[in-house]
Amino acid sequence: MRQQNDLSRSLAAFNQNTTLIAVVEMSQLSWLVAGIIPGIERHPLKKLVADEDELLRLLQRWQSDALRSGGKIERIAVAFEAGRDGFWLARWLRARNIEGYVIHPTSVAVSREHRRAKTDRLDTELLKRAFLGWLRGEPDHCSMAGIPTMEEEDAKRPHRERESLVAERTRIVNRIRGCLARLGIRTFKPTLQRALELLPKLRTPEGTPLPPNALAEMRRDLARLHFVQDQIREIEAVRLERLKQAPDEKSHAMVCLLARVIGVGIETADMLVREVLSRNLRDRRAVARYAGLTGAPDESGSKRREKGLARAGNARVRRGMIQLAWRFLMFQKESALAQWYRARTAGARQGIRKSLIVALARKLLIELWRLVTTGQLMVGIKMRSL
Repeated sequence: MRQQNDLSRSLAAFNQNTTLIAVVEMSQLSWLVAGIIPGIERHPLKKLVADEDELLRLLQRWQSDALRSGGKIERIAVAFEAGRDGFWLARWLRARNIEGYVIHPTSVAVSREHRRAKTDRLDTELLKRAFLGWLRGEPDHCSMAGIPTMEEEDAKRPHRERESLVAERTRIVNRIRGCLARLGIRTFKPTLQRALELLPKLRTPEGTPLPPNALAEMRRDLARLHFVQDQIREIEAVRLERLKQAPDEKSHAMVCLLARVIGVGIETADMLVREVLSRNLRDRRAVARYAGLTGAPDESGSKRREKGLARAGNARVRRGMIQLAWRFLMFQKESALAQWYRARTAGARQGIRKSLIVALARKLLIELWRLVTTGQLMVGIKMRSL
């Protein structure tokens, strides 16, 4: 039975004779809007500057055209593909009593021709066809993305910013180490607090000091590294302060509960809650599919093979769960999941451990989802005391 949060089809009654339908092909400078207007046989196509007020005026004009032709508009539905602009336009339309929807781009069927024609005009035709089928309640025409609130989107910014800063920190450290390796120095640690003081004292294997240009470059890199590290510490401190100020808030309670699981840190717990566990997912299959931890079978006739991970979900969650699965084996050796993994990898062929770690990550994500939604503890899990 379909659940109410299933966005693969519309559950509202659809009357095409009283519904104004529009799809928007969005770009940075312009929007191409295609419409289906009740009472008007032609399907208009209008190119606008990238401006929401222009779009609203166009919809109102089309509504007036329908009224003049004897039609009656009871509903206006607008859809566009998920992309760079995110969800703000859908929220803006809904605030003005216009239904706004965001389509998953990969859910729209396209021609499999080797060199198919692709233009914005043709894309709007595909979007109209998919959107009409979705409004009629026909499953699998396309899938809609859930529209998050501004607060829900903003809650994801700290851990995403920290992730980019950690990547920047790694890049700077590797660049400094690479520069020193070209000079024959391999023992210097750029992450030390006294790194800037120790840098001028370094000597090459020939006993000479660092060249002046290389020294100046590494000083600038160390200054950037310290700045990035300060920003990472600031994000972490602010997050801990917010958890202390409102521990009973739903998402904060989820983070604190996950962080009690030995092997799960605050950063991992915060990422999982903000990205996947706080979403209204209908069952365990939806949880695994959202994380991209499900398989991609290739079956036709007698052929049966698996192409690997579908990778159609949230890449950030997928990477984090695979890392957590390896860590889980270290800190939760007596848990049922760890025993399940060891029983299937003991004496197995080479490479099976990497394949089964994905299955362990999927099972672990489902168990963590059950923990924060129903309070069901994993068998054999060790928890930190309050």
